[in-house]
Parts: sequence; C-alpha cells; structure tokens
Amino acid sequence: MSNQTLIQYFHWYYNEEEKLWQKVAREAPVLKEMGITGVWLPPSYKSTEGEDAVGYDCYDLFDLGEFDQKNSIPTRYGHKDEYLQAIQALHEQQIMVLADVVFNHKAGADELEKVHVRRVATDNREEYISDVFEIEAWTRFTFPGRKGKYSEFIWDKSCFSGIDWAEDLQETAIFSIQNEYGEGWEDVPSNELGNYDYLMFNDIEFRNSAVREELKRWGEWYYETCGVDGFRLDAVKHISTEFLNEWLDHMKAKFNKEFFIIAENWVVDDVVHLRNYIDITEGRMQLFDSMLHLNFYDASIAGDGYDLSKIFENTLVESHPQLSITFLDNHDSQPLQDLQAYVEFWFRPLAYGMILLREQGIPCIFYPDLYGAEYVDKDDEGNDAAVELIGIESLPLLAKIRRDLAYGFQRDYLDHPNCIGWTREGIPEMEKSGIAVVLSNGEQGAKNMEIGIGHAGKVFIDAMGYRQEEITIDENGWAEFFCEAGSISVWVAKDN
Repeated sequence: MSNQTLIQYFHWYYNEEEKLWQKVAREAPVLKEMGITGVWLPPSYKSTEGEDAVGYDCYDLFDLGEFDQKNSIPTRYGHKDEYLQAIQALHEQQIMVLADVVFNHKAGADELEKVHVRRVATDNREEYISDVFEIEAWTRFTFPGRKGKYSEFIWDKSCFSGIDWAEDLQETAIFSIQNEYGEGWEDVPSNELGNYDYLMFNDIEFRNSAVREELKRWGEWYYETCGVDGFRLDAVKHISTEFLNEWLDHMKAKFNKEFFIIAENWVVDDVVHLRNYIDITEGRMQLFDSMLHLNFYDASIAGDGYDLSKIFENTLVESHPQLSITFLDNHDSQPLQDLQAYVEFWFRPLAYGMILLREQGIPCIFYPDLYGAEYVDKDDEGNDAAVELIGIESLPLLAKIRRDLAYGFQRDYLDHPNCIGWTREGIPEMEKSGIAVVLSNGEQGAKNMEIGIGHAGKVFIDAMGYRQEEITIDENGWAEFFCEAGSISVWVAKDN
C-alpha cells in the first residue's frame, strides 16, 4: 500500500572519505525512515580506471572489487564483500536494490588485434568515408587478473561492432568493424546522427549469439551472487531492443521473478521517442522521464515567465504514468557534465513537490539533494571550476509526507500560469492521509480546492511551516489554501 520512492544513491563526483558501499549500509535505516523503498546503486564492477572510475567505462562485469585488475582490487565504491553487505543491509530494511547495468560497451582491453574497419563520419554514422582497411585495435579482453573464475569467455574483435582508437595509427575516429554479422551498425531505437548504435569505447555486437549467451550467463551469475531486485539499464537508445527484450525475458523465466527494470533513454527533444520505446519493448521497462526533467530545468531558468499550468505537457508521466520514473537531475545532468541541465536551486523544492506528492509516476531522488556535494572539474574553457550542491532541507519532510499522507483520489488545479495546486483525498488504510498542495513561481498564491467531504470540519496547517494560518475545511470539503511567493506549501490535517 505504501508509495514507492527511489533514490539514485551516488553522483558522478562521489568523493567522500567513506566508501559508498559502507555508507549505504550505514544509512539504510535512515532511508527506510524517510520512506525510501528502492535504491539505485552505481555500476559495481571493475572499470578502466580501477579505483578512480565512476563505473560506466566498464572493463570486467564479473569483477565486483575482488581481483587485482586495472591497478586496484576495490572499485571506486569498495570491495565485493562490502557491496554484498550493503545489499543485505538494504534488504533488512525492506528496501529494493537496483543494480546499474552497462551493456552498450566495454573498455580497457588487454590485447591488440588486427581488425578490418571503415571510417565513419562523426555527424552521420551511416556515411562511410573510407574503404575497408586494417588497423591494430584494443579488442581482446582476457581478464588475466581473474584467471577464468566465474567465466572463461574471451571477448575479441568478433564481439564488437565499432571502436574509437587505432593503436598503430595513434588516431581517434569512429571505426565500423567489418564482421560477419551484417553490413554497418545494428538497428537501435535512436536515429540521431543517422544511427546512434555507436556511443563510445568498444561497441558491443549483439548480433553475435555468443555475446548474447555470455551476457545471459552473467545476468544469472550476478543475480545469484548479489540477489538484487532489479536493474537500471544504461544507454538503451544505443542498444538493440531485440537483445534487451531477450535478456529480460530470459532473466524472468530463469528465476520466475518479476524484476523491477528502469531504462535510461535520454531524450530531450520529443516525448514521442520515449513513448515509441515503450511500444517496442512492450512495457517491459520503466523509463526515466527526461522530458519532465527538461520542463523542470526550463521552468527554473524562466522564473515567473514559465507557464506552470503546462509543466506536465509533453512528458512521459502525462501519457504513461505507470511506467514513468520522475526525477529532477542525475549524474549526467549535474554541473560540469556533458548533459548539464541542472534545475536551479530555488525551484528544486517545488519540483520535488511535483514528483513526490502526486499520484502519477514513481519519483527518484538525487543523492546530492539529500546529502549535498562538493567537487572540482574542468569547465568548457578547460579551467578548474568548483561546484557546491546544497542539500534540500525540506526533502526528507516531503518524502515522509509521500510515505504517510499522499494517497487517494487526486484533484488537479493546474489552471494558472504562476500558481497551481492539487489535492489528494486520502484513503482509510492510511490513517490521517490526505493533503492539499499549492505552489507558485511568482507572487504568493491561493487556490480554492476540494479535498473531499470526508475532511469537512478538519483544521489543516502548512506542514512546510511557511504559512502560519489554520484552515478549516467547509461542509462540502472545500477550502482556500495558500503559498508564499516562489514557494510550495503542503497542507495537512493539524493532528498529523
């Protein structure tokens, strides 16, 4: 009966002294108390930079911080045993664990091979700009530190469809590997740049049946080893949907289990791409609502010039609320990242109200909004830039209101460009549930809203503490509710 609330428990620059696996194990009871029901953890396997890698330049999917590879035994986040202990600690709090799966590419090969390739135009991946020729490329993965434990599979040039570095030429380019699995790139959901199969590093060739079977074996091993509850699939618009459907169906049939699946299909131009992806995957996956993220970003930049009555238009949560994962930001959109579009701080509490307190969608909180973050990286001009992300003081309260009170029939009052609201009527199973929400991106606001006749005579107060008056619900279940300028107020029964 409880509302689901997820958290992305990392960010790109996680640099705290305490290893992440240790921290999440220690914080598990705190997350449970706040109403978190699922934790998305970062990639858990060894990557090219060893202990310094965020995890998306993955090297060995079977090395969870167990083997001396890439100049370290642990990953950035800790050792394998600590990862398993973190999962156990979350499970002891009845919190679902989602593992991050990077299937699109591998990086950091162990040996060179001679590979036949063609150069590809960077702005049109379907345009070949050379005849077939041979290069030396890092395409053979033997994992010498693991010595065949868990899997003896060797990845070689037949396992990849593209690469971006010719060792003998000392040249960076996009090279299409010429193999026996068809001309050109695989069919993928995105036609950006002509065909967006190739993203980075060694692009995996899913037309190779041996590759597909190895990734199924890895999925079995990973679940049997870690016992996670679901997966966050990285960069799916670059991956064959035929393979992903096959892999998910295999995992479901093998373990007779409904895994919770979230796919990252980063789209910020047209929501139709997200909706089409749901169609071609036949609803197997939840999707991050990147279009709602864009609306939040635009609203935070425009201030009172943004029409709040339209903030849910052209989003996934508008058309497919049951499959929409709503969020403000993630590790790709945070400051100094390539997809930077960070929602301005003043608007973040309002946006969190819009994902945590409404019926539609499953919200995902971003780690820095709970804990804060400080880091330094290069800006666009190549200069060091220091970033401080401040935690949102009201976020734990909003999450607890979602946990305890945000239930029941929803009435929307999205009828003004600068002040919107909605009510949740509450349900008998959640005692004292029912809320009224008002928010403004301009002057202080007021909304006359119906919360339900079952609340007639009750006194409501602003749980956020921004408004001090008490509001009595009339005999028909209506009242006028208020909020401060550029703020959000959440009205709850006084005895809460």
